[in-house]
Amino acid sequence: MRIRPPARPVIEGFRDWAARIPEVIGLFVTSGTHDFLIHVAVPDVDSIYAFVIDRLAERREIVDVQTTMFYEHVQSRRIEPASADRPRAARRAR
Repeated sequence: MRIRPPARPVIEGFRDWAARIPEVIGLFVTSGTHDFLIHVAVPDVDSIYAFVIDRLAERREIVDVQTTMFYEHVQSRRIEPASADRPRAARRAR
């Protein structure tokens, strides 16, 4: 989704508002074509429609919303952060 005007108070205000919505399970501030990616968990397609129309459309700063639906989540990996005290070769061997 795109936010306008692209000013810090507008972006931070939207971010804080969206983070408090119960359906939001992931919120990403992005660069590029879109300003935010919002990961929501809802029971069905009608609920996605309601989320967009009833929640997002009420916000004047939102100028564009694009939805994408996922059919299947195939893999999730837990990646451990690289430790600064471990040699580089040891990090690659894992």
